Amino acid sequence: MDVLDLARTQFAVTGSLHFLFVVLTLGLAPLVAIMQTIGTFRDRPTMMRMARFWGQVYVINYALGIVTGLVMEFQFGLNWSGLSHYAGDVFGAPLAIETLGAFFLESTFLGLWIFGWHRLPPKLHLACIWIVTLTAYASAFWIMAANAFLQNPAGAVDRGGHLELVDSTALFTNPLLTMALPHVVGAALITGGTVVMGASAYRLFRRTSEQQFFTTSLRLGVVVAAIGVVVTVAFGFAQFGPVGEYQPGKFDDNPLAGAGLGFMILIGELIQFVVLFFLLPVIYWLPRWRWAHPIVMLMIPLPFIAAILGWLAREAGRQPWMVHGKLTVADAMSPGLTPGMVTTSLIAFTAVLGLLAVTDYALIARTVRRGPAAVSLGAAPGSGPDAAPDRAAALSL
Repeated sequence: MDVLDLARTQFAVTGSLHFLFVVLTLGLAPLVAIMQTIGTFRDRPTMMRMARFWGQVYVINYALGIVTGLVMEFQFGLNWSGLSHYAGDVFGAPLAIETLGAFFLESTFLGLWIFGWHRLPPKLHLACIWIVTLTAYASAFWIMAANAFLQNPAGAVDRGGHLELVDSTALFTNPLLTMALPHVVGAALITGGTVVMGASAYRLFRRTSEQQFFTTSLRLGVVVAAIGVVVTVAFGFAQFGPVGEYQPGKFDDNPLAGAGLGFMILIGELIQFVVLFFLLPVIYWLPRWRWAHPIVMLMIPLPFIAAILGWLAREAGRQPWMVHGKLTVADAMSPGLTPGMVTTSLIAFTAVLGLLAVTDYALIARTVRRGPAAVSLGAAPGSGPDAAPDRAAALSL
């Protein structure tokens, strides 16, 4: 491959691996917040234990996902300085706001939530996880705003060889943002719900002693996944109108984008059929049907695969443009790159992100296998073998 294809491959690999963490983080955050809300206001101890257990899964994924996000930041400086020079005044602003929000606001309140168990008043502690959730979705908004600008550079004009923003309202009401963001949110809810119900089905299939815990988790996961399916499918098909208007031929002229879209829709329809027409109608009996639990477990990878295919379809279909109609991918590349340089960074980034992905899976799988009795997050100091101090729990995560 030439240097351009290598650079594109590098961004596709690192972007895809990073998105695996992002979609699960966005999916689990509201689930944990809902669990803690019910536990706090209805005095439901099981729900509070669920918030701790699934919260530990969330923190593991969040911590490792932050590292993958740092790798993504290197992409623009290493390979795509032409994009920064030409469109950085517009494209860089949403990314900068997202970074400030994620690294300062979101991380601060997540730290308060991790360390605040049994230290902060219950309602104030609950507010922390809701702020974490809202800032996570705000980050998704800023990232999607930046990406939608690449798809359709609304609100910007070319002046002196670079783009300047002249209409911020157009930037944030971009049709390729307003239709795509709910689609991503729905996909995240499917992912979070599927992981929760799949892991719960695994524990129930293994005849866990925590029957009530995982029965409730399984049912909640099915409900959230069902909500996510409806939102995802509705806004997925709603995007065809704006895409056809601003990027005609996006999927017809690009075989990779067309194939990615086709397989994503196929997987989405499969998830929709299983969740809405099989799992949801029998949600009351499902925890007791051991024969159905392997089916639920097999669904876990499907939302991740669909998310990657959707991302590839959206990005590959924009080729050969980096900023649609304004800047080509070739012109956006950094000057002086050689195949050897890009190959080296591709191998290094792929190795690091691959290791993080494997580590994330291993830690989450271990947490699920050990069960809620072994959770350290939020355990009261000195209350038993599963109650390591909060500080040690957080540091270990």
